[in-house]
Amino acid sequence: MRKRIYDIIEVATKKDKTSAMYDYVMLFMIVVSVVPLCFKTVTTLFLWIDRVTVTVFIIDYILRWGTADLKYQKWGKKAFAIYPFTAFAIIDFLSILPSLTALNMGFKLFRLLRLNKAIKVLKILRYSKSFNLIITVIRKEKQALLAVCYLAGGYILLSALIMFSVEPDSFNTFFDAIYWAVVTLTTVGYGDIYPVSVTGKVFGMISSFMGIAIVALPTGIITAGYMCELNKNKEL
Repeated sequence: MRKRIYDIIEVATKKDKTSAMYDYVMLFMIVVSVVPLCFKTVTTLFLWIDRVTVTVFIIDYILRWGTADLKYQKWGKKAFAIYPFTAFAIIDFLSILPSLTALNMGFKLFRLLRLNKAIKVLKILRYSKSFNLIITVIRKEKQALLAVCYLAGGYILLSALIMFSVEPDSFNTFFDAIYWAVVTLTTVGYGDIYPVSVTGKVFGMISSFMGIAIVALPTGIITAGYMCELNKNKEL
């Protein structure tokens, strides 16, 4: 019985029509649950939409938790304790948390910001084959991506230290220099903090060029890995 429930709630295979129907229902519920967030007013219809969709999400969460040992067989019985801390389980929990009546008073801030409810959109990633493919690529290329992250982090610190030294009047704190280095490295450049001396401007130009190169590295790694995995799937 539990094995069949697991097969249904997981992303469907081509042969399992029941599981495919479950996926379509969940996708529909996710999309519908976001509709009330697009309006500032709260109507009776929106309240009922919230109640129905959250009830479905709670049932889905319980079923996934109850079959965690089948999904994570390598963990054995420990899967029931570990599952709530997995990425998708956290997304599922945060998406239903603000709608639990008993907790409304304790989470007024989250309800005002509508942050947790907006997380419902992330639930749709579970049913995205492209997203799962990207996750596979990231896992396979994690060493190269980590190397790029170390390079970017080191470059940010180095740039911040240099700019903080040559532009003491423009950057009041070291954090301001780090902020500038990050927005320069990512080529965003808000213009709220900028160098004014010739030395600072020259170094700023160099940082901008280096930023383009460093930011392009992980993009290239993920793109190449994605195309490789896509070709493998087509061959299969």
